[in-house]
Amino acid sequence: MPPPLRPRHALVLGALHGPTELLPVSSSAHTTLVPWLLGWPYSELDAEVRKAFEVALHAGTAAALLVGLRDEIAIDRSSVLLAAGSVVPPAVVGYVLERPIQRRLGTPATIAVGLLLGSVVLVAADHFGATGRRREEASLGDALALGVGQACALVPGTSRSGMTLAAARLRGFDRVEAGALSRRVALPVIVGATALKGVRLARRGVPGPMMWAFAAGMGAAFASTLGSVRVVRTVDAFTPYAAYRALLAGAVLRRAWQTRSR
Repeated sequence: MPPPLRPRHALVLGALHGPTELLPVSSSAHTTLVPWLLGWPYSELDAEVRKAFEVALHAGTAAALLVGLRDEIAIDRSSVLLAAGSVVPPAVVGYVLERPIQRRLGTPATIAVGLLLGSVVLVAADHFGATGRRREEASLGDALALGVGQACALVPGTSRSGMTLAAARLRGFDRVEAGALSRRVALPVIVGATALKGVRLARRGVPGPMMWAFAAGMGAAFASTLGSVRVVRTVDAFTPYAAYRALLAGAVLRRAWQTRSR
């Protein structure tokens, strides 16, 4: 019988989910890699339970973003255009390739490669990107570029935040403005994907003994996301996050090599 999801593990993963979702370090990578590095039995859980728990984490994060970013949420022609254009690429790619990507690229080693590649893209885009544009100038072309970034983030480890920040920098937005656009386009994708997957998983139900663990993870994700919003609004340097990603990837690849050599 697969092991149960332990509440203390769920609490830690929920606490990590908020900052790793908003910062360019990949929340999905941390949800997989932290338990693997610490020897938790998370990977031994039933696949549907893991999927349901990750939906719960995203639900907590989505709820916190609706609260914490309420001053950035505007319903006007520009915001609707930005949301619509940025949702289409990840929706299409996710519909066609999400399951194959999860099956083939969801191992610790491949996630580590995704972390490294995402770091290179982020640093390169920040170095070569122009500057001077403001978020109010975002066009349909910008929205589609941000959407392509979100589609690329379906590869585990690359990071939705990292790829949209890179896209925004390449389109000429400075770091703070790129961060605002990254948060703005992430919200409809996170909310929409969480709602869709939540409906699918609700039909299967959550095992009763794990309800407390799910509640702990969701609550921690809500709190950690809400606490991270103010911090991420002031991010104006990407290199430290790229360096952290590289260090994490190096630790994972070393561990994977040692495990394979035994």
